Amino acid sequence: MTITFIGHGYVGLVSAAVFAELGNTVWVIGHTPSKIEGLKKGKIPIYEPGLDELVKRNVDAGRLKFTLDYKPSIAQSDVVFIAVGTPPLPTGEADLSVVYDVAKKLGSHLNGYSVVITKSTVPVGTNYEVKKLIDAIKPDKAEFDVASVPEFLREGQAISDTRHPDRVVIGVDSDRAREVLLKLHEPIETEKLVTTIQTAEMIKYASNAFLATKISFANAIAMLSEKVGADGVQVLQGLGMDRRIGSSFLRAGAGYGGSCFPKDVKALIAIAHQYKYDFTLLKDVEDINREAAMSIVKKAKELLKHDLSGKAIAVLGLSFKPDTDDMRDAPSLIVIPKLAEEKARIKTYDPVAMESAKRLLSDVGGVTFEESALEAVEDADLLILMTEWDEFRQLDMKKVKEKMKSARLVDGRNIYDPDDMRELGFEVKGVGR
Repeated sequence: MTITFIGHGYVGLVSAAVFAELGNTVWVIGHTPSKIEGLKKGKIPIYEPGLDELVKRNVDAGRLKFTLDYKPSIAQSDVVFIAVGTPPLPTGEADLSVVYDVAKKLGSHLNGYSVVITKSTVPVGTNYEVKKLIDAIKPDKAEFDVASVPEFLREGQAISDTRHPDRVVIGVDSDRAREVLLKLHEPIETEKLVTTIQTAEMIKYASNAFLATKISFANAIAMLSEKVGADGVQVLQGLGMDRRIGSSFLRAGAGYGGSCFPKDVKALIAIAHQYKYDFTLLKDVEDINREAAMSIVKKAKELLKHDLSGKAIAVLGLSFKPDTDDMRDAPSLIVIPKLAEEKARIKTYDPVAMESAKRLLSDVGGVTFEESALEAVEDADLLILMTEWDEFRQLDMKKVKEKMKSARLVDGRNIYDPDDMRELGFEVKGVGR
């Protein structure tokens, strides 16, 4: 098939590369000339393990093409994916302006029959609004259906999740679109769930909101375990051994972040409000998530006797999770400014997210960006681990202690054995311990 993806972020670029690898001719439309020219030369604008090789291989094979022009790609495409951002508005609702803008742009170039799919995460009813916009502008002879095929990829594992997903959800309202999309996804060996468009739109929000709820539940149990003297890590381990519950997303830490969970929880609360349902559960999920990040600040203050002024604090890990440079709603963006408010000097390091972090923390005083973990901990009064990169798991903690001014550790992801750290001479606080 010939396919077009509009948008070249995590979802659009990874999905386009995977479908090209499956033998399709795939166009990717962007709106930034420098990024499109960079992609043509193999310069990937995001960090995702294995993506640069996958893109290069398919560009060299002629299956993956990048353009700024809607006309040549849309006119010959059997399937068009809208894969652009839907960030939250101040109200929490999803900002659909870019979705609607590209719908109008693509509509005038349709030719023959096409299926227009919203891959972006959008509220229920969005696809029908897209249909109205296209209907108003398409050529008379062009035919199309709209569909919803939500994505469920995890940053850092996006290629595997696209190639080998747990399921493919296909929301359609016509048999013709159903057959096209089942054929398109035939090489992807997993269960396909065909639903109405509204159901597919809702599945995406429900999935992300549930996972966010599970993380916040784990953090709430960890915080309570600390207060009652239980080992929260073992409590959650025992909980996850129940097959009805499962262990995934049951690790306590500094809270969730990224491009999906924060905005999708907000959007689902806003959707519920529009239908006069007060989704108090998800409001509490948001509150607990912020409390989880703030608990890291609290632990830092406790280890430093509630006086952070002038203290040097090393923060290792800035991205919201390992194997990505994504800083969107990262817990570090809550923790670092709070430390700075207490007049601490913060020395930071992340394996891949430094450039993004420099932009986002440019207005925060007292923050420096170091070249390595060992440079960050040099003469530090306290070390905070915020992101569980493998690089940090393999640190020589004896050498880290020798470089620090005082051996104090807040392990915000529980990657170090607290007994081992104490044996090395660290004062240590984990999460739920």
